[in-house]
Amino acid sequence: MTPLYTTTATATGGRAGKVTSADGIIDLNLAMPKELGGPGNAANPETLFASGYSACFQGALGLVARTQKVALPANNTVSVTIGIGKDETSFALNAVIKVNLPGMDKAQAEQLVEAAHQVCPYSKATRGNIDVKLETVV
Repeated sequence: MTPLYTTTATATGGRAGKVTSADGIIDLNLAMPKELGGPGNAANPETLFASGYSACFQGALGLVARTQKVALPANNTVSVTIGIGKDETSFALNAVIKVNLPGMDKAQAEQLVEAAHQVCPYSKATRGNIDVKLETVV
């Protein structure tokens, strides 16, 4: 793969530090979530991953819809929930992708969501690595 775009983010202090992007657009303090024993009230790697995955998946959904010449509802949304928990060796992630396509035929909506899951770069990166569940709401 030859990249069409690259970006860099740098973390200092791990989960209790800060993350900045090379272009300066992202400049966030990080905190461990309360559920993991931290103070919460700040971004964490899971919120950042969920944000990126939801935006990327919605872009893939639009691409698939355009390719198939299907009109998406203007008020469609994609929410990604990222979970972190202990596994056999340390910690692992899972994801639930909830796609809301109000007014669409359920079968057509599910087909679009599955097709988007096949082309979304985040889905490709996680395939076989974390449990990902798709939910389609019409």
